[in-house]
Parts: sequence; structure tokens; C-alpha cells
Amino acid sequence: MKKTKYFIAIIFFLATQISIYAQSKVAHIDTQKLISEMPEVIAAQKQLEQLEKTYSTEIENTYKEFQTKAQTYSADAANQTDVTNQARQKELETMQQNINQYRETAAQDLQKKQMEMMKPLYDKAREAIERVAAAQGFDYVLDSSTGGSVIMAKGKDLMTDVKSELGF
Repeated sequence: MKKTKYFIAIIFFLATQISIYAQSKVAHIDTQKLISEMPEVIAAQKQLEQLEKTYSTEIENTYKEFQTKAQTYSADAANQTDVTNQARQKELETMQQNINQYRETAAQDLQKKQMEMMKPLYDKAREAIERVAAAQGFDYVLDSSTGGSVIMAKGKDLMTDVKSELGF
């Protein structure tokens, strides 16, 4: 009887330990906050802001030049021939198109530059999260940022089993 109680106690203890180890460890992190506080990201954002300011200044200067020409041509239109006025109108339209095209090119360049600068930093943050999570034994790391997702998942994926259960 004594051996039976001892044996049951051991089985109960082992069952408890197995259920504890069978549970996945889950952690969370606000990746948006982490990334926004990284010194490299702050420096990259300052560079991007400076580049954006440069583009904005160039666009403003070109637009002021366009406005000045348009006012000058408008004021002088009565003293010019139709051919001259049409040529001036065409010149203004071309300037406007060039300004719009430069604005689009600048926006694309900024976006491309941002991706080039930020992707390695995002990857660096993700790798650090994964290293810390692995070192601390976490199976899952959830992103607690708004719209976050799973960053790391080493636990069992039930997709195959659930598909099988559903018959596909």
C-alpha cells in the first residue's frame, strides 16, 4: 500500500512536470516603440528628413520661378503676338509638367531611400528579438504594436492537423 501511494505520487509529480514543459512560453514586445527608439533609426530618420527638406526647397524654388514667369507673361500678354503668347503658354505648361514630374521622382526617391536605410535596421531588431527570445526559452513572441503579429514561432503548428481534421 505504501509503495502504491509512493508510485502514484511519483506519477502525479511527473505528469505535472510534463504538462508544465508541454506548455509554450509566450512573450511580447512593442516593435514599433523598439524601432523608434533605436539610435540608428533616429539617425536615419534625420537623414531622410534632411533629404526631404532639400527636395521641398528645390520644388518651392522652381514653383516660385514658374509663378514669376506666369505673372510676367500674363502682364505682358496684351503687348505680344498670338504666336509668342502660345509659345509662352507652352513653356509654362512644360515647366508645370517638369515640376510635377520632379515632385513624383523626389517622392519615389525618398521612399526608395527609406526602404534602403530602414530594412537593415528592421532586420537587426527582429534578429535581436529572436536571439533574446531563444536565450530566454520563449516559443512565441507576439508584437504588441497596433496591428502586430507573431514575430517568432517555434511551437507546434497545427495547420496540417486541422486541415486533415477538416478533410483537405
